[in-house]
Amino acid sequence: MESVKYKVTWKTFLLPLIGLVAFFLYILIFNVDLLGIIAEIQRINLYPYALAMIATLLDTLFFALAWRSLLGFLSVQISRIRSYLFVWVGIFVDTLIPAESVSGEISKIYLVNKQQSGTAGKATASIVVQRLIGMSINVGTLLTGAALLLIENQLRGILLTLTLFLVAVTLLFLVLVLLLCVKERWTLRIVNGAIGIAERLSRGRWRLSQVREEAVEAAKAFHNAVKEYVHAPKTMFTAVSFSLASWMLTLAVLYLTFLSIGYPQISWSAILVVSAIFAAVKSIPLGVPFEVGLPEITMTSLLIAFNVPAGISATATILMRLLTLWLRFFIGFAAQQWISIKTVTSDPISETGL
Repeated sequence: MESVKYKVTWKTFLLPLIGLVAFFLYILIFNVDLLGIIAEIQRINLYPYALAMIATLLDTLFFALAWRSLLGFLSVQISRIRSYLFVWVGIFVDTLIPAESVSGEISKIYLVNKQQSGTAGKATASIVVQRLIGMSINVGTLLTGAALLLIENQLRGILLTLTLFLVAVTLLFLVLVLLLCVKERWTLRIVNGAIGIAERLSRGRWRLSQVREEAVEAAKAFHNAVKEYVHAPKTMFTAVSFSLASWMLTLAVLYLTFLSIGYPQISWSAILVVSAIFAAVKSIPLGVPFEVGLPEITMTSLLIAFNVPAGISATATILMRLLTLWLRFFIGFAAQQWISIKTVTSDPISETGL
């Protein structure tokens, strides 16, 4: 099977390096001792940090199981292991080509369609529905955390404004995506418009009539699949349950990271809000490989806003990003290499079993 490939050059690492420098310059503003952070990291309790690592792996597993349940309902059968590998490849691609995870999702659609030709529309529907579930969970997390913090009188000023803004923006995108799912004519117009622009930009050199037909067919399959989900409460319950488990494990990673540095004082209400805001900011398509810079600054700032000492905030951010960025990147790279080696015909992994 062909795989999604990405050429890594020195330029790939230039922007992440700039982001890292920006992050360290930022924490220096708070008079944080960098040598102190290194010493703190060397003294971490490995047991809770190992649990955080396991939670990171399980988070991705439950995410993959949620996606597989949505695919299975549409008669797109892939094994649990293969769905897990495809998700890891998506993480790898999205880390290198960050575009609000769209690049990673396109790679998953590509891989599913290569395995079962003609399933691009169904694969797209499963991913869009999973995105809707994720956005809904994020909004619910923000509102729950905000309510708890309001009760504790800890949510005010810029934190309150930022929380309400992100809730409003997420709900707006949620409504827009739902409208695209419902309005088939809108989707077809977007497809035809995009292909028309491509033809004009090529000045007639590209004849995309066949591409147009395939795209229109995939768009119709997408809308038919979305309509089927409306009448599949059992499948939706399964997907939502797996997605909730994945999200709770994400929250556990942050809490266990704080435990590993001996700071259990962080409240769960703060974890809810910080995690939801961090997820929203991390999805901003800056085009910076490895998502380095803004996410770290955001998390450190939020933790400081919740009265976590600056040094502890920076240390927790670095340790968490080692798991949620770098560990996931290298596992994704390994998955991409494995899929590049194993073709569909020679892959010993069962298509419908594990």
